[in-house]
Amino acid sequence: MRLSIYLLFVITSSCLFGQNRIGTGAVSELYTSVCASCHGAELTGGLGTTLLDVAKWKYVGKGKSFLEYVNEGSPQMGMPAYEGALTDAQIRSLEIYIDEMRQKSERAKGPLVAETDGVYSAGGYSFKLETVVDGLSKPWSIAFLPTKGVLITERDGSLRMFKDGELKAPVEGTPKVWANGQGGLLEVAAHPDYQHNAWVYLAFSESGGEQGGKKAGMTKVVRGRIIDNQWMDEEVVFEVPAKFHRSAGVHFGTRLVFKDGFLFFGIGDRGAQDMAQDLSVPNGKIHRIHDDGRLPKDNPFANESDAYPSIWTYGNRNPQGLDLHPSTGEIWESEHGPRGGDEINVMQAGRNYGWPVITYGMNYNGKPITGITAKEGMEQPKHYWTPSIAVCGIDFYEGEVFPDWKYNLFAGGLASEELHRLIIEDGQVVKDEIILKSVGRVRDVASGPDGHLYVVLNGPDKVVRLVSAD
Repeated sequence: MRLSIYLLFVITSSCLFGQNRIGTGAVSELYTSVCASCHGAELTGGLGTTLLDVAKWKYVGKGKSFLEYVNEGSPQMGMPAYEGALTDAQIRSLEIYIDEMRQKSERAKGPLVAETDGVYSAGGYSFKLETVVDGLSKPWSIAFLPTKGVLITERDGSLRMFKDGELKAPVEGTPKVWANGQGGLLEVAAHPDYQHNAWVYLAFSESGGEQGGKKAGMTKVVRGRIIDNQWMDEEVVFEVPAKFHRSAGVHFGTRLVFKDGFLFFGIGDRGAQDMAQDLSVPNGKIHRIHDDGRLPKDNPFANESDAYPSIWTYGNRNPQGLDLHPSTGEIWESEHGPRGGDEINVMQAGRNYGWPVITYGMNYNGKPITGITAKEGMEQPKHYWTPSIAVCGIDFYEGEVFPDWKYNLFAGGLASEELHRLIIEDGQVVKDEIILKSVGRVRDVASGPDGHLYVVLNGPDKVVRLVSAD
């Protein structure tokens, strides 16, 4: 099913207002008509138990799923059976709605992160935020250079160098970007052998085609060198033919990871969710190419005549973070869900990550997408957020300033304005802790060469770092 113009508008604005949709839309009306008479308009209970405290639930989660319980009902609890009256997708949307309202109730109880006079206490440490770079415009990505400089992209198209305490003028001659909706100049990354080859990689949205009489575009990757603040020696690393360009201003994905001479990056579904399952198109996928742009002969679908040859994984809605685990070499990914269902995944060759066949979210207007969250042959996330946080950049911490955080995965939230610390054990996320809250939209996070943790914020548009207050 293709998205309507209305839904495209909703998706475009969702990163700004996603959490403001909690408790709204069609699912709210469904709850009122079906559930409120027993469980209360505010989910606090009445004839039935409260839905805000799972500890008081007698059956769900204790041998029965929410879907099973609602379908089958429970005569002893006075719960009618809704099989045939509600679809599985509707029941799933109600479960997401209850999760949303439970989170809303919990967060109303008090601050999520302890903060006194600018000193934050979280994750076993006390720290302050120190502004490193100010005066930016919609910063999107940060990359540290071995020459002590820092590169920062601004979504409207500027590439900036920060060095010796000074923010330089935009680098001249960088590629023209299609700054449409969520698109623009996105990721910047230095080649692992930058000290010898000086290659800098840029991922951005470019328009080169039309769709339905409208300008259309797609994600592109180039590399070049910065000499005397000039962009030089540009080479195209990845681009798709104009026939694959789309007019939607959403879900360009990206982030770049280098591993063993290969370059990995993501492209979102571009607002056409069903295409994420279509191997003949590049959108809704993680891609793998040689770092000079050549196609690997051993890619999982390289020998299928109708498959896009650079595909590494598929069923990816909108990849927003990508990072290499420092000890295992696994590629971890963060992915925007719809309303609910933001994900953390580990990318494995040829695997299907499910979108939109399975998801832990629903449409932004409160209507369900699907009734299932799992299916044979489709991967489960290592972690997910429902409600969504509008997850963005991720990075494994490798510094010594906060030694207990070593190899923890940090993930930014846009709509939630949060920074999360994920503790990983044996390849599984075992704990999720909010480290920062309400300091701005967290666009990117990076472990710096000085051992500090750096955070790229939108609104205010700046780069900060966490410094110990002990």
